Amino acid sequence: MMQEPPKFVICVLNKNHDDLEVWKVYRVLPDPKAVAVGCLRVIDESGEDYLYPSDCFAEVSLPNKTQEQLLASP
Repeated sequence: MMQEPPKFVICVLNKNHDDLEVWKVYRVLPDPKAVAVGCLRVIDESGEDYLYPSDCFAEVSLPNKTQEQLLASP
């Protein structure tokens, strides 16, 4: 089974989600069940993943080097 490439989103709305920072880039983990109910599984600052409504985010395309740097940071 092929591993999905990393996916990143930027937070565009944090209404009722004070733990999200608007304009911050977040990594998304694959979760088909979450997507089926309109959510994304996002890794926050604590390193933990949580479900958030997908309308809080916009998907972004980042250069490979930038993705590598984001994935390498703690």
